[in-house]
Amino acid sequence: MKGFAMMSIGQVGWVDKERPNCGPMDAICRPIALAPCTSDVHTVWAGALGDRHELILGHESVGEIVEVGSLVKDFKVGDKVLIPAITPDWNSLAAQGGYSMHSGGLLSGWKFSNFKDGVFAEFFHVNDADGNLALLPQGMDLASACMLADMVPTGVHGVELADIQFGDKVVVIGIGPVGLMAVAAASIRGASEIYAVGSRPNCVALAKEFGASEIINYHDGDIAEQILEKVGLVDRVIIAGGTVDTFAQAIKILKPGGKIGNVNYLGKGDSVNIPRVEWGFGMSHKSIVGGLMPGGRLRMEKLASLVTSGRLNPGKLVTHTFKGLESVEEALLLMKDKPKDLIKPLILL
Repeated sequence: MKGFAMMSIGQVGWVDKERPNCGPMDAICRPIALAPCTSDVHTVWAGALGDRHELILGHESVGEIVEVGSLVKDFKVGDKVLIPAITPDWNSLAAQGGYSMHSGGLLSGWKFSNFKDGVFAEFFHVNDADGNLALLPQGMDLASACMLADMVPTGVHGVELADIQFGDKVVVIGIGPVGLMAVAAASIRGASEIYAVGSRPNCVALAKEFGASEIINYHDGDIAEQILEKVGLVDRVIIAGGTVDTFAQAIKILKPGGKIGNVNYLGKGDSVNIPRVEWGFGMSHKSIVGGLMPGGRLRMEKLASLVTSGRLNPGKLVTHTFKGLESVEEALLLMKDKPKDLIKPLILL
């Protein structure tokens, strides 16, 4: 089979590999929709996961099953399926302890294009098929379905980590695709005011559509100063973009007892600096929780129900559509270059 791979840090290319083997609890899928992610960009051009050689990229897909293992009960060849970017080992102690995304070790529930070949190929392997796959709901558009792999669950997890309550004042820092889903999820969760930090016109428009009360443009000055002047201290902050320095701004705008939920992938920087005074000299009860999104079938089915019920429309994230597996390289480079009109590219096969 052919696949699009990281050849080394800063280099990508097409490779020929054997089709993956199917274990008794697993499935082999062919992609019917794919999407590149900023994490793919970090992996290749920042070397965020270390050097990789001929590792097939990609972790966002919708697939059709072409083979199932002998112990798979709920899925069959020909089923069209949602596939989460995070595919835990559900019989692991970490999963039993409530942290399935770390099954096998830190971040080890993230397997595609991390510990094994990803989805940018003619075929790909899914471990623990009954635990990780979900049937594609009839009538769901492939754009929305593909966003359910990573963008939706990551944005939703930011809301969960920040523990948003009814009536909370919330700031979402970064309104790329994940941040936009965090805005939508914060609105669904009951936030009364949502301040979205970003500047791109199409992202700003979509943030407002998804429930943002006001936009804070970082080009207009320090975001902490802007928010403190407009709103004062807030209850919750979701970090979906920025750098290791973004945490200082989040701490400054947070009420004592407030929570920060971070779902931003920190691809560089040796440490996160927390301002001592604004953190109450270590005694403010201001919490910072960062987490890799959960995966699994139940979560995919529940998030899919938000789409089929009309509560969420993640397909609006897609601004550029490509055709054919050969378009993966063009779509990934588009994600790397990030032109102003881009939110998320999609590849249909």
